[in-house]
Amino acid sequence: MTDYNHPITFGLSLDPSADKLAETRYLARAAADSGMEYLAVQDHVYQPGHLDAWTMISHLTAETDRISFLTDVADLQLRPPAMLAKAGASLSVLTGGRIVLGVGGGPSADAVAAMGGPRRSAAETITYTAEGLQIMRRALAGDTVRVDSEQHTIEGYAGGPVPPAPVPLWLGGQRPRMLGVAGRHADGWISPLNIYVPPAEVPTRQQIIDDAARSAGRDPADIRRIYNVIGAIGPRGGGTGLVGDAQLWVDTLVSWAVDLGFDTFIFWPITSPRAQLRAFTDRVIPAVREQVREIREQR
Repeated sequence: MTDYNHPITFGLSLDPSADKLAETRYLARAAADSGMEYLAVQDHVYQPGHLDAWTMISHLTAETDRISFLTDVADLQLRPPAMLAKAGASLSVLTGGRIVLGVGGGPSADAVAAMGGPRRSAAETITYTAEGLQIMRRALAGDTVRVDSEQHTIEGYAGGPVPPAPVPLWLGGQRPRMLGVAGRHADGWISPLNIYVPPAEVPTRQQIIDDAARSAGRDPADIRRIYNVIGAIGPRGGGTGLVGDAQLWVDTLVSWAVDLGFDTFIFWPITSPRAQLRAFTDRVIPAVREQVREIREQR
């Protein structure tokens, strides 16, 4: 598989549970101090115990500096594209450009309808998402947006304020039609967790994105590739996802970078988040960066 040669970056997934807010604040500050690039927040607003992702991100930007925040991923059917673009542009201005918008079509029609959103078919959701990315890109650039389609009616939204740096639009998804949307319209592909899209299935998905990008006149290498990785660093044993010592993590992430094409890894620790974060930042991240650099120099 192709190594797209993007810089290797890392992030931490933050638990949005309301009863873990104090721990989440601590982890956000610790990750920022460690030199990680991203703090990611899932957007399952229909979960009663979860804080709203956008409100949580807005709060945590004031608790940190330098580190960027990623919605992983925002539900476009519950957060209409023009409004999400406005929110993203606003927070980007307020934070000096520390916002990445990861978006998706929503987990299911039932989940969207449960919160008052329209019940769309799978085909309608694909169209809605593709149009939504184009709406957001124009709005974030400060353009006036007019759309009259079956999925969107926007009668002249004047985008702005323009962020201090472009806000990346990364699309989450795993099925062929949504991957095609990523290739045609997104700045990056966010893969679901490694337990849902295992490494053996990644090359086929990357190829779909690449083919769609080329068909749209885009260079596939311009599209970032992000992997959500769940697991634990420590002795091999039971557990979900990637579980093993630091060397196993280093070897695995290096392979996923240079063989599968991922450039960004979002860590979802399954146990002891503070200790796991320290192990990840001290023993895994530096070694992965160095080994990927060496491999690329030798090619």
